[in-house]
Amino acid sequence: MSEVRKFTKRLSKPGTAAELRQSVSEAVRTSIAVEQPKIIEPLDYESVVFQRKAQIHSDPQRDLLLWPADDVSEAQIDRQRRTIVPSVPQNAEIEAKSLFAKECIKMYNTNWHVINYNYEAYSGDFRTLPCKGMKMEKLPSQVFEVDEGEEDSSSLCSQRGGVMKQGWLLKANFNNSLSVSMKVFKRRYFYLSQLPDGSYILNSYKDEKNYKESKGSIYLDSCIDVVTCSKMRRHSFELKMQERNSHYLAADSEAEMEEWVSTLKQALQSTMEDRRNGSEPSEGSLDEDSISLGKPENVAESFGRSLHPELMKYARETEQLNKMSRNEGRQKIFTLDPEMQRLDFSGIEPDVKPFEERFGRRIMVSCHDLTFSLQGCVSEKNDGVPTNVEPFFISLALFDLSKGCKISADFHVDLNPACVRDMIQDGSPGTPEAGGGDANETVRVNGHGLPVIQRVAESLLRFPTQGIFSVTNPHTDIFLLARVEKVLQNGITHCAEPYIKTSDISKAVQKVLKTAKQTCQRLGQYRMPFAWAAKQVFKDSQGSLDTDGKFSPLYRQDSSKISTEDLIKLLTDLKKPEKNKLQIIPGQINISVECVPPDLSNSVTSSYIPVKPFEEQCERVFVEVEEFGPEEARYNHPFTIYKNHLYVYPQQLKYDNQKTFAKARNIAVCVQFKDSDEEGVGPLKCIYGKPGDPLFTTSAFAAVLHHNQCPEFYDEIKIELPVHLHEKHHVLFTFYHISCEVGNKPTTKKREGVETLVGFSWTPLLKDGRIQSSDLHLPVSANLPAGYMFDKSQDSKKTCPDIKWVENAKPLFKVRVNVASTIYTQDLHLHNFFQHCQLMRSASQGNPAELVKYLKCLHAVETQVIIKFLPTVLVQLFGVLTMANKEGQDIAVNSTRVIIHIVSQCHEECLEHHLRSFVKYVFRINTSSENSVTTHEVLATAVTTILKQTADSNTCNKLLKYSWFFFETMAKSMAQHLQDGNRMKMPRAQRFPESFHQALQSLLLSIMPHITIRYMEIPEEARCVNFSLANFIKRCLTFMNRGFAFSLINDYMCGFSLKDPKVLTEMKFDFLMTVCNHEHYIPLNLPMAFGRTKLQRVQDFISYAAECFGVVDQSLEYSLTEDYCKNHFLVGLLLREVADGLQACPEIRQLAVATLKNLMIKHAIDDRYNAFKNQQARICLLYLPLFELLYQNMSQMNSPRQLRRNSLGLTYRDDLSVDSRRSSSIVDKEPTGVVAQNGHSRKGESRGSMYGDPGTPDINELNRRGSTMSTVPAAGRLGQYEIRGLLLCYLNIVRSLSDETLTAYWMKVNPQDIMNFLSLLEICIVQFRYVGKRSISRSQEPWVSKLFTSDRKSQTMPVLRGRGSFMQAKLQQFSTMDTSLTLNMAGGPTDAETNHQSLLEGNMSTEACLTVLDVLSLFTQSFKNQLLDNEGHNPLMTKVFDTYLTLLKVGQSEAAIKHIFASLRAFIIKFQVPLFKGRVTLCGSLCYEVLKCCMSKLSVLRGEASALLYLLMRNNFDYTKRKSFLRMHLQVYDDSFRQIS
Repeated sequence: MSEVRKFTKRLSKPGTAAELRQSVSEAVRTSIAVEQPKIIEPLDYESVVFQRKAQIHSDPQRDLLLWPADDVSEAQIDRQRRTIVPSVPQNAEIEAKSLFAKECIKMYNTNWHVINYNYEAYSGDFRTLPCKGMKMEKLPSQVFEVDEGEEDSSSLCSQRGGVMKQGWLLKANFNNSLSVSMKVFKRRYFYLSQLPDGSYILNSYKDEKNYKESKGSIYLDSCIDVVTCSKMRRHSFELKMQERNSHYLAADSEAEMEEWVSTLKQALQSTMEDRRNGSEPSEGSLDEDSISLGKPENVAESFGRSLHPELMKYARETEQLNKMSRNEGRQKIFTLDPEMQRLDFSGIEPDVKPFEERFGRRIMVSCHDLTFSLQGCVSEKNDGVPTNVEPFFISLALFDLSKGCKISADFHVDLNPACVRDMIQDGSPGTPEAGGGDANETVRVNGHGLPVIQRVAESLLRFPTQGIFSVTNPHTDIFLLARVEKVLQNGITHCAEPYIKTSDISKAVQKVLKTAKQTCQRLGQYRMPFAWAAKQVFKDSQGSLDTDGKFSPLYRQDSSKISTEDLIKLLTDLKKPEKNKLQIIPGQINISVECVPPDLSNSVTSSYIPVKPFEEQCERVFVEVEEFGPEEARYNHPFTIYKNHLYVYPQQLKYDNQKTFAKARNIAVCVQFKDSDEEGVGPLKCIYGKPGDPLFTTSAFAAVLHHNQCPEFYDEIKIELPVHLHEKHHVLFTFYHISCEVGNKPTTKKREGVETLVGFSWTPLLKDGRIQSSDLHLPVSANLPAGYMFDKSQDSKKTCPDIKWVENAKPLFKVRVNVASTIYTQDLHLHNFFQHCQLMRSASQGNPAELVKYLKCLHAVETQVIIKFLPTVLVQLFGVLTMANKEGQDIAVNSTRVIIHIVSQCHEECLEHHLRSFVKYVFRINTSSENSVTTHEVLATAVTTILKQTADSNTCNKLLKYSWFFFETMAKSMAQHLQDGNRMKMPRAQRFPESFHQALQSLLLSIMPHITIRYMEIPEEARCVNFSLANFIKRCLTFMNRGFAFSLINDYMCGFSLKDPKVLTEMKFDFLMTVCNHEHYIPLNLPMAFGRTKLQRVQDFISYAAECFGVVDQSLEYSLTEDYCKNHFLVGLLLREVADGLQACPEIRQLAVATLKNLMIKHAIDDRYNAFKNQQARICLLYLPLFELLYQNMSQMNSPRQLRRNSLGLTYRDDLSVDSRRSSSIVDKEPTGVVAQNGHSRKGESRGSMYGDPGTPDINELNRRGSTMSTVPAAGRLGQYEIRGLLLCYLNIVRSLSDETLTAYWMKVNPQDIMNFLSLLEICIVQFRYVGKRSISRSQEPWVSKLFTSDRKSQTMPVLRGRGSFMQAKLQQFSTMDTSLTLNMAGGPTDAETNHQSLLEGNMSTEACLTVLDVLSLFTQSFKNQLLDNEGHNPLMTKVFDTYLTLLKVGQSEAAIKHIFASLRAFIIKFQVPLFKGRVTLCGSLCYEVLKCCMSKLSVLRGEASALLYLLMRNNFDYTKRKSFLRMHLQVYDDSFRQIS
């Protein structure tokens, strides 16, 4: 194969697309080993449409020719926000300085840009159409003789109605000589069943296991009544019969007797109703009339009269009335195809949604109460309700024990009643002067770059009690922890002692209350740890909420186990009761955990922005608590809202060795955020306050550990960061020693002496220009001079401030900062890339080589970081892609490589839906750029370059595998390019420059070797790029010069040959299937007349528009000529490939037929093409050359006397009938002994006739017509799936075409093709015959499972890509399934499946029969003279007559039988000469088949046959001028003798 495809060796060399195409052609055409199909150049579509503009616009059915004006449109969709107001601050765009922040803010503010393909719903498989044009009503049930019982009526298995009742009874003998009292009873097992004709039979057997030998039968149609008969025997009853001979039966109990009597009476009542409705009485086994000629309904008396007035209605029949009768209640045959029934994906849209805020499992935590056993009345009047005697404060957070970390922010709750809150003095603590600020200084919230956001009213958030937590990855190791704090007083043990020891409660209450009041007035702003409790959140890993479980007891907080690590160990031990030795504080915490209702209102985000719906007059709000999500990429999603938070966690201060300060034991940490280190500059008011505080404060304190020189901290300080961050932004930590001594009479001096400054520490927010989360170890200084943030590395000229370090600047303070920002990245490579892009934008300082370096570094960015900022990063990369200049090619290629890497990462993490959302909603071409280079052209060139670089095969393979992303991006870029420049109104040939055409040709030719040569090496990648390429070319047909798009399809087809392996041929058909599913496939094929002269074109148009084809009409294109394939390019290409595919292996044959059939089904049910009467006829004209294809393959469809299986598993001979009602074959001996085989001429027929042998078509003759179909020898007989699929298409075309068109076709084709046409009708009758419900239920094809294994599906099913391709790819695994797979092949078909399959098969057989009758009726009218030639002794009459006889030989439904005999009556009246004057062959054959019909078990068939026999005799009598009907008399006598013998 590598020698054959030599052109691939030149792909890496420079050259134009034309040269590459030439190399393709030469490499293949000069090869002897490969047979290349003839490539036909398509028409110049745009020129043809322009030249025939008048013809198209004046066409009555111009909707089939014109492209809709509203095909493509661009729209902006407003970004749907959860919040009442945007999350992006009003001043964000002005304040932002860094490019990354600007782009993120722009992304969160921008609306979605969508390209709407308004007819996209029609661009997939027929199952995905928006509204099936033939939504089927309930199918009528068809009655066939084969289902009416194939065994004796007494056999249990043959009873159609099933067993109504069964059981043991005693039966009396029938000896009339015995008296009633002396009758002998025998025990028998009885079955009451319904016979096929609706009557009932009561069969008796020796036991319940013996179904074969019936001991007697009672036909209930002769029964008058059922009465009890207690005189004869206990529990006996009598069946009174018409013949006065009653049957006596007895049951074992009275209950059984009553049940039998009731059931039998119901059966009798049903039989009587059937008689009143005119149904024929059932025929007993001894009924002598069963072997008579059979009586039609209500005609019994008329046979006794000479004129038979009931038969006079037949005299009023006409061809027109018969046709109208056949058209009543017809089904479109495609709706009966089992594949139409298997799956219905209509209305299902792929899940491509805009980016939106994503949450995990959301839970609502409601805090109700916290009570300790020590309670008293806080009010001095002692008239209040007992409460806690001092204030307590709760903070809630989620912890993940498996990862040992905190996974949510803190939610602070103050449940203290108002009287207890009043114990704390109002006002926030003063900021020490040493901190460099003034306590009275007013800090502007809107200043210093702080975000301006319209938040919820402060009053609603003063004391929140309900929080909403989110957990992305729920499991059983997640705990909700509640920490309880109190006002700083003393050691934890000392403070908890009164609560634990409850000997004298009243005395303890007074003592604690007194102390509490003093400490609250003095130290109200300081907190200390006191207790904690926890609760498991989830019962299982599926996220089932543990709503029943209660919190653990309140455990006293151990001062030595404060940190998060210690707490994780405590929670782990909590799950092991034997290790739990914690001290319990008597009390109860009442906190409920429940699911968040979907209609929750009045909630706010973690930034306090109100969420929809939100009531203006609400009294309380639900606060969302920020989740610290998992780091794994699969749990992350792109940011969609503005959020810029900093979480600060002071952890430990090691002051045990410091000598700088005398007192440093009760240490409090004050946290402030500042934007300057200059003297007198105060902190920013951006720290989120706790309950009771303002929304934002300037400082926050951590809880204090009493008498601890190395205190640990667990507090979380949440800071709202400014939009723009600079080098001076820092967090300042101020340490105080808090004096806890309480005197009897507090004075002002003591109040002022509460706080003693013991040090400072700080950390800048930016490091190397970027913000980052980290664990920090900071030194502590004793003073805070101006300019304390001096950095010698940044500015060596400035003098260092005099900073007095504690312990020589040892890192004594440990703190952790966590950045939760959606506008700043912590990744070094991403930061550097955007920083360099900003330099190139602002001052053009960027070096292209440097940019390439930074692009390459982006490969090292962690996946979760890329996911979070996915839209922003991709937009920037596509922007860089178009910054092309002379050195731009290298930049474009490296940008594309990074995009390939990102796309690959998303797919590996199963996050490709984010990529789909980006392409559909976010991607936008840069219209502000002065550069004329377009994204689609640069991307096409860059992708081509990467595909040619064989050194980096890994990147190349990823590009091939995920090529859908690049093709869809190019398609959207093309659409936006046309929309922005208003180029949609331009002629298609002028929309895109020639350079882009060449780029696409080069891209296609660079892809082809990876499909046609590397398909074994990279099978999945080859299938993916093949499918993506097909979808892209389908989009090119929408936007570009359609002739050019056709040439791309031709370039693709050049890469394949007739000797390609199966895998390649499958990919070729997948490509064709995708392209041909274009929403405007019909206009693309121009279903119009193509003449060579203007006069001919005018004549053709007139005939086409009126659909009035005459004998001399020249517009009918019925052969697959080069002109046809050029003018109707896609359908011509498809038919040629189907013709070649039919010569291949079974899998390819089935794929080829499925492609054609599914496409025609799509046309038939497309609601756009069912609005007017002649639209389907016009479409089917495109497929007229299919007839020729069928003629060429008739030998493979109707090989004589070859055993095979049908789709339902029944073995049969193609020339034999499976009609079980009689053993005759479709090929029977005529009365004269001449064998009349289907498809072969009879002995004695004139070979000199213009209508030759009606058997196998002359292949040489077909090829002489200039057909472009391949003449490769057949690879074997066609399978049942292929035959039925092709014949379905054939019947649909024949049914849809107008009578004039069919007549014109017959007039134009040669006589041999007319015979072939009629032979196909006969094949249709045989192929779609109904084989019976029992055969269907037994059918299980083991070869089907091998042919359609999961491996085959996985090989043909492409990776899901895009909108149209999404569902289309999903459906390809079904497109080649055999019809028998409608049944459950695993454990055998169920009754419901069997009944449904039988219903489909029965209706399909009936519809095929009616279609054949329509065609025969038209044909006999159009060719009456030819049929009467030589008194009917000619091959044409023989073929037509054989087709009618085949309808009689193959068992038809009752509905079809009436129409068959109506057509036969018309035939008899129209062709009396061949029947009654010509040779006896026709008359004899007809009489023989009609007499066989007279012995049918169907009353309808018997009646119709006997009436037809009478009419034959009557017409024979009239034809001889009422002298005799000798011919009919002799034939009936002879045929009756043959039937008996």
